[in-house]
Amino acid sequence: MEMHKPTEPAAPKNPGLRRDIGLIGLIWTSEGSIIGSGWLFGALLAAQAAGTAALASWGIGAVAIVILAFVHAELGAMYPVAGGTARFPHYAFGSAAGASFGWFSWLQAVTVAPIEVMASLNYLSVHAPWVQTGKNHLTPAGYGLAVAFMAFFIVVNFFGIRWLAHTNSVATWWKLAVPVLTIVVMGSAVFHQDNFGYQGFAPFGVRGMLSAISTSGIIFALLGFEQADQLAGESRDPARDIPRAVLGSILIGVLVYVALQAVFIGALPHTAFAHGGWANLSFSGKAGPFAGLATTVGLGWLATLLYIDAVVSPSGTGLIYVTATSRVSYGLSRNGYVPAVFERTTRRGVPWFGLLVAFVIGLVVFLPFPTWQKLVGFVTSASVLMYAGAPLAFGCLRKQDPDRPRPYRLPGGLFWAPVAFVVANLIIYWAGWDTLWRLGVAIVLGYLLLGGSALLRLNPKVPHLDWKHAQWLPVYLLGMGVISWQGGFCSTGPASKVSCGATDALPLWWDIALIAAFSLVIYYWAQAVRLPDEETREYIGSVEVVTGT
Repeated sequence: MEMHKPTEPAAPKNPGLRRDIGLIGLIWTSEGSIIGSGWLFGALLAAQAAGTAALASWGIGAVAIVILAFVHAELGAMYPVAGGTARFPHYAFGSAAGASFGWFSWLQAVTVAPIEVMASLNYLSVHAPWVQTGKNHLTPAGYGLAVAFMAFFIVVNFFGIRWLAHTNSVATWWKLAVPVLTIVVMGSAVFHQDNFGYQGFAPFGVRGMLSAISTSGIIFALLGFEQADQLAGESRDPARDIPRAVLGSILIGVLVYVALQAVFIGALPHTAFAHGGWANLSFSGKAGPFAGLATTVGLGWLATLLYIDAVVSPSGTGLIYVTATSRVSYGLSRNGYVPAVFERTTRRGVPWFGLLVAFVIGLVVFLPFPTWQKLVGFVTSASVLMYAGAPLAFGCLRKQDPDRPRPYRLPGGLFWAPVAFVVANLIIYWAGWDTLWRLGVAIVLGYLLLGGSALLRLNPKVPHLDWKHAQWLPVYLLGMGVISWQGGFCSTGPASKVSCGATDALPLWWDIALIAAFSLVIYYWAQAVRLPDEETREYIGSVEVVTGT
């Protein structure tokens, strides 16, 4: 007699997200993004912009990022969707805002791969001087090498991205271990305490300290916190673990970066200040700052390790962001914002057209941003402009979607959301007028692409743009540009005598007050013209917060 096994219940077709990630996993996910190529140059550029006050710049940057991160955390837990940063404004204000913040998201993603290439080439130029000129600008041969790097990213994305994903955990250990080793070894080998008092604590005043936050890679370095937010829907206990993971990852990152800054300042030879003090720090191998200092103090083996890391770590990040760029453009096309050709994929499911466009735009980006510092200000501004959409959406979605489960609910959220929006706009402002006018050109080009796609019907899905509910957006973008133009911040910082076109008509502190007041006007205007509740819920659709077991 044949025995029959009892039939097992069929697995649900859409079981939802599995809540398998604990606190350590969330912290580690964010930490892998926070410790990136920013550490290779942040200490040098911050010291040049602010002197010893660079240590305070890291602290201010950390507080700013924590405020932005917690606002983002509630939304990320409520709506565990891919690319949530661009979707939150879409839910609150409709398609015009969604398309705009989606474009800002793409701008941020497409410029990260070039900045990682620039980091590698800077370090490489110490041993291959033909790569860069004396001003750290790419030579024609260096530009050719940059093209080769970008082409490598594209080829790996076409054929080997699965292998790359499997190596992510190992890469994170490597990325954290190398800077920690540098802190311990270099801090033990040489430490000139008198360097910290050279020209006083803040030789370039408050403006130098604030400028360093946006232009030296400080915010750029800390902008990895959102990885924990994005995994909120898969956290075992998001209400407890999300705030701890956000704070924990930022705290670890800041401790590492502040220690690197202190070790860097302490390791500087006295001769480094001979050509104009902090603003013109000069030492052997300066193009690769930490490796150059390691060589100067007789740590040749550490210098070799740092030169290897300067190629390995940025390349890993560049590969990931090329992938992200093609996926963002794929999503924009799915929403009907850009031509349908961006949805074309290979048999492996790779959005090949989006990859090719990311490659071409990456090469164009090298031209107006010939140095790492120039590019880092742009990436920081584009990133924070993208994140500015979250606090705007936060207050609206508290009212539009009040009954949705909130695995993490930010205490005092309706106070912190406008504060976060003010903070985001200050970071953008401190990047300098010469950075923001370039960002403005990129935004205009984006709108031309979006408008051209709609007029020529290059995508059969034509969204209803909801302009009425995004009427504040053009005023916001133009207003930030005008205030920056009338302000006194440049990407090179106050230590530089080179004018960037800013008029300096707004005195320090008055400009900060104006940014704060303008931000609050935009914030509450946006709240007043948000989408009706039923339309918001229609845009949100079937997104569910999975409660898990």
